[in-house]
Amino acid sequence: FSIEEIEVAPPKAKEVRIKILATGICRTDDHVIKGTMEAKYPVIVGHEATGIVESIGEGVTTVKPGDKVIPLFLPQCRECNACRNPDGNFCIESDVTGRGVLAEGTTRFTCKGKPVYHFMGTSTFTEYTVVNEFALAKIDAAAPPEKVCLIGCGFSTGYGAAIKTGKVTPGSTCVVFGLGGVGLSVIMGCKSAGASRIIGIDLNKNKFEKAMAVGATECISPKDFTKPINEVLSEMTGDNVGYSFEVIGHLK
Repeated sequence: FSIEEIEVAPPKAKEVRIKILATGICRTDDHVIKGTMEAKYPVIVGHEATGIVESIGEGVTTVKPGDKVIPLFLPQCRECNACRNPDGNFCIESDVTGRGVLAEGTTRFTCKGKPVYHFMGTSTFTEYTVVNEFALAKIDAAAPPEKVCLIGCGFSTGYGAAIKTGKVTPGSTCVVFGLGGVGLSVIMGCKSAGASRIIGIDLNKNKFEKAMAVGATECISPKDFTKPINEVLSEMTGDNVGYSFEVIGHLK
C-alpha cells in the first residue's frame, strides 16, 4: 500500500461519484495484496463502505446528490439472466475477475497521469470513488456511516448465509466456526431465523462474550478438547447439528 494523491474523473453516463464517509477492511482486500485474487495493478481496493452521492452522470435516476449510499461489490443490473432469475444473485456485471474498469470499459482514477484500476466496481479506500448506478443501494440519511458500512460486505455475507443460503429453520441447532465479523453476523441470522441452539466455535476465547451477546447459546474452543471437534459436537447435540457454517476461510 501507498498513500497517493489521485484524480477522480466525473461520472459518465449511468455512473455516480461518491464521497466516502467510512469503509471497513475485509480479508478480500488482503487477498488482492497477497495476489490470491485477480486484480489489475495499480489498484484502489476496498469494497465495504458508506458514502454520500457527490455528483451523477447522465441518465442516473435512482440516486441524487446528497443521498447516503452503500456501494455494492455484487451489483444488480436487473437486466441479465442472473438478475432476472429469482434464485440468482451473481450479476454478470460483477467484477470478481479483476477487469479493473467500470461497465463502460475504462477507469475513472489517474495518478501522476497514469491509470489506476477499480476493485470490484467499488474501490472504497479513497476519499472519492466512481461506481455504476446499479452498484449502489440508497440508505437512510440518519444511518451511522461507521456502522452501516459493514452491511456492504461483512454483515450481509454472514446474515445472508443463514437466512438466504442456509435457510435456517425455527428450533434448529446451528454451529458457527469462526467468530469474527462475518461469524457474528451468521449468529445474528441464525437467531433471527429462530434457531434454538447456536454453538459458536473459535480458538480465541476473547470472542466468546460478543458472540453470546449477539445470540450464541454457548461457545467452545477446540483447544479445550483432545478429540476432534466434530466428535465433540456429535456428543453435545446427539448427532443433531442442523446447520454448520464455516466462517474462517482456512482449510485446516
